[in-house]
Amino acid sequence: MSQEQTVLVTGGASGIGLAIVEAILAEGWRAIVADLDSSNLDRCRDALGASNERVRFERMNVADEDAVVRVIAACEAEFGPLTGVVNSAGIGRDVPALDTSVDLFRKMLEVNLIGSFVVSREAARRMREQGAGSIVNIASVSGVMGNKGRVAYGASKGGVITMTKVMAVELASLGIRVNAIAPGPIETPLVQEVHTPEVRAAWMSTVPQRRYGLPDEIAGTAVFLLDNRKSSFITGQTICVDGGFSIAGILGSTAAGAAETSATGHG
Repeated sequence: MSQEQTVLVTGGASGIGLAIVEAILAEGWRAIVADLDSSNLDRCRDALGASNERVRFERMNVADEDAVVRVIAACEAEFGPLTGVVNSAGIGRDVPALDTSVDLFRKMLEVNLIGSFVVSREAARRMREQGAGSIVNIASVSGVMGNKGRVAYGASKGGVITMTKVMAVELASLGIRVNAIAPGPIETPLVQEVHTPEVRAAWMSTVPQRRYGLPDEIAGTAVFLLDNRKSSFITGQTICVDGGFSIAGILGSTAAGAAETSATGHG
């Protein structure tokens, strides 16, 4: 991979995506911030500097295939070849399976899974011309574990994990690596707004490190996977950044309470 790295981050104007953009810029790389929310893009532009030549801002709906194709083509032509992609755009809902509508399930798949696929496919079609590239998909521990209330969200993120493996196998010969990160509960503005005290207690009782993660901790893992100097022999993997949630067994005095309370949250 060339030293001049240019990374597209979907959902890059807030939360985990924004933390990843900031980490990319801290590496001296260039970032393309793609987001559907215009107000978030405006705030991000103000924070990072509208005149910053190392950042490009794009309003993009990952569920709109034509828009994805158009934006990636324009970025390649006007900003430079993509060396990396982070698929961070996503939506989540906490709804019991028996109350989940087909429309909600389809929407979750359309954004979280199909959107990530289209962005990855279009980026990979261009990366193959360079013979190098790194794609990082933001999955979730809900794609690994059976978290209550996450039938649609968990299915979409489980699909992201399987997609990561298949694309890693197919693209390896082209010099393109594909990996995923599965966050547990992360302290984002949205999580702080929607996690009730009961939800927080459930997470705290099942996360061995007894805390929520920080967006910067996801960003550090993403930068590692994007950097061919540090992770060149890693592909097809899902790294859980979850304080040990996905591998936890009995957790001492809180085990009884944890057995009665299924965790729901960002993960």
